[in-house]
Amino acid sequence: MLHPNGPHVLFVEDDDVIREATTLALERDGFQVTAAPDGLAGLDAFRARRPDLALLDVMLAGLDGVSLCRQIRDESTVPIIMVSARAEAIDVVLGLEAGADDYVTKPFDGAVLVARIRAVLRRFRAAASDDPPPDPGALLSFGDIAIDPEGLEVTREGERIALTPTELRLLLEFAAAPGTVLSRDRLLARVWDYEWGGDTRVVDVHVQRLRAKVGQDRIETVRGFGYKLRA
Repeated sequence: MLHPNGPHVLFVEDDDVIREATTLALERDGFQVTAAPDGLAGLDAFRARRPDLALLDVMLAGLDGVSLCRQIRDESTVPIIMVSARAEAIDVVLGLEAGADDYVTKPFDGAVLVARIRAVLRRFRAAASDDPPPDPGALLSFGDIAIDPEGLEVTREGERIALTPTELRLLLEFAAAPGTVLSRDRLLARVWDYEWGGDTRVVDVHVQRLRAKVGQDRIETVRGFGYKLRA
């Protein structure tokens, strides 16, 4: 549940100017912000007051942003956005593989950052609320995978699978259309709420993470088109 006085964002950034300017910009847009200058301070701040979202720079002293992301993900499903000075694939992939939900690159436009944050929070709120998923109804079974769309629970051979809200929304999107090829652009729009388009690497890495949890052969790549859930 979001904080009543505005979403609480943990922002971990080692550049003093960027940290202060971004904090002020987010506060003007109605966010509560806790700012930390390095990874260790960021982890302490996260544990002291669980935020609604974590915004983490990749390059941090003490504990780098990817390691911090991994630590937070081990303790919580809170949404995480990584901030990178470069758009190189390795930076993006490392952050997403560590459990981040999205990323932005520096220099970023304040309005774009706010839009990304709000989109991630909307997804998280929808996954945690009683809003109906894409295909509510009876238990869905796909081999050894069972999905409860109403209880928002996924099991494999009877054992519960721990999915992040983004992974759950991605799986529900596949489950709503088994055997149908879903393009990366469609998944970006439906799962990430990207009306303006986005980087398809976000989709690819999350599909890889989902496969590792539900089975590598469960989601098929249709080269040049997208992905589909094997019925």
